[in-house]
Amino acid sequence: MDYPALERAARRHATAELMRHAASELDRIVSGRRALRAVRHPLGFACLPILRDGDDGVCVHVFGAFPAEPADPVPQVHCHSWDLTSTVLYGRLGNRLMDVVDDDTTGDATHRVFEVLSDPSGVDRIRPTERLVRCLPGTEQTSSRGQLYGLPAGEFHTTRVPDGHPTATLVLGRTLPGRVDLSLGPPSARAHRMVRRTCDATETARIARAALRRIHEPEP
Repeated sequence: MDYPALERAARRHATAELMRHAASELDRIVSGRRALRAVRHPLGFACLPILRDGDDGVCVHVFGAFPAEPADPVPQVHCHSWDLTSTVLYGRLGNRLMDVVDDDTTGDATHRVFEVLSDPSGVDRIRPTERLVRCLPGTEQTSSRGQLYGLPAGEFHTTRVPDGHPTATLVLGRTLPGRVDLSLGPPSARAHRMVRRTCDATETARIARAALRRIHEPEP
C-alpha cells in the first residue's frame, strides 16, 4: 500500500478510491495473502494495521467486530500524537470535540491529563501528569458511509457510533515530532497499564470478511 497515494486521494476527497483500497486489503487478509493480525483496541474496536512506515500508518478500524461487545466504543476523552484522516467505509461515526482548559489553581478541575505510552508488545502504560483541566463537551460531527473527516494531533475528542450499528473506517495517520498520545481521567487516578489483545488468524479473517461484506452491500 502506497501511503502518499492514499494521502493524495484523501486531499482530493476521492473516497471511492480510498474505499477500493480498503476493500482490496481486506480481501487479501480474507484470502490469506496478508498475515497481519487484528488487535482489540482499548476504545472498543478492532484495529487492522494495514501499513506501518516510519511516522506514517494506515489502519482499518472495525466497530462492533466482537459479538459480545457493543459497537459503540468507550467514550473516553483522548487526543492523538498524529494527524488523522479517516474515511467511513460503512455505518456512521460521531466525533465530539471537547473544550479542555487548564485549571490547576481554582480546584474546579474535572480531569487529570494522562500520557499514553504504547509499547510494540501491546502494553499501554497510562501515566498521570501534573496537568489538571476542566473538560466540557463541544461540537459533534457525524460522518456516514463514503464521507471523510480529519482530526489534527492534539485535538481532544470522544468517538462513538451514534446508532450502535456496525461501522468501519479507513484511517490514515502521520505522527508529529515531539507529540504524545493523551487521555483524560479522574484527578485522583494513578498510573496503570492496559493490554491490547492480538486476535488469532481465524478471528482476524472473520473480522475482515464481515467488514468486506458490508463494504460491498448496497446503501440502504
